[in-house]
Amino acid sequence: MDSHSPARPALLIFDGDCAFCTTSVDWMRRILPAMPATAPYQWTDLAAFALTTADARSRVWLVDGSRQYGGAAAVAALLRRQPSPGWRMLGWLGTVPPWSWAAAAGYRLVARFRHRLPGGTPACRMKPAE
Repeated sequence: MDSHSPARPALLIFDGDCAFCTTSVDWMRRILPAMPATAPYQWTDLAAFALTTADARSRVWLVDGSRQYGGAAAVAALLRRQPSPGWRMLGWLGTVPPWSWAAAAGYRLVARFRHRLPGGTPACRMKPAE
């Protein structure tokens, strides 16, 4: 990032067409005091963040300045930003094997079956890559 450019505030980019994803983001807004701005990828200039539609469709993204975290890493980074030591500890555990492996596997499982989870709808089904 150019040192003369102002730092961009953190942004959580998610699938706004997915009811489960939207419900999850709304839940995080209620319980996490240090929640960044959020935006559905469908309303976001993905190219400005060097993301593709396929990237955004496949996982949530936390973009913080020049750093990008996708999927389970985004959730871990979000938790590490919290003022509560308990949330921060969970966030740090999400970056250390074997916990990071479990977090990644859990994230993939939830993403794959999000249309079957509470709040999910058929529109939440992962679309095949183009």
